[in-house]
Amino acid sequence: MPHIRIGNDLPGISGLMVERPDTAAPLNQLAEALLRGPSPLPRGERELIASYVSELNGTRFCSESHGAFAAAQLDGGLDVVTAVKTDLETAPVSPQLRALLRIAAEVQAQVGPVSEAAVKAARAEGAGDGEIHDTVLIAAAFCMYNRYVDCLATELPADRSYYTEGAVRIVERGYGSPR
Repeated sequence: MPHIRIGNDLPGISGLMVERPDTAAPLNQLAEALLRGPSPLPRGERELIASYVSELNGTRFCSESHGAFAAAQLDGGLDVVTAVKTDLETAPVSPQLRALLRIAAEVQAQVGPVSEAAVKAARAEGAGDGEIHDTVLIAAAFCMYNRYVDCLATELPADRSYYTEGAVRIVERGYGSPR
């Protein structure tokens, strides 16, 4: 049961955003900029970073929703998302994306500089400043989003199709679109 009264039956951050449109607007703008705006990283990879960080944080709603959003935009779909969450080292992703996901994991694990070794490894796989910047910012932002969702004890959807239906909406219209 959520810690605050939510006057709708939407799960996770969706219910919070409908309840508080004043805070929803900037949060949606940030998600739109990070996950769909200009970036050297494809949208599916950015969603995968968000899902992976959410998985590491144990935030089921964000892990599943952004996993569905990533799956809808990645070759290999849900199999790739599941493989990354199960075992990053054997997941069928590019060496560059694997290195960036390791950076995201460092951001999730501690507040402090990402290790020189992780940055060097990402650069060795072709990541530039843009890829590293966007990975760090997505990971940091999703630590915040995850805490918002989990610290208020929001509900999970009753039906898993909520995630795949949301993926269609996000891929087609983005984060500022009405639910």
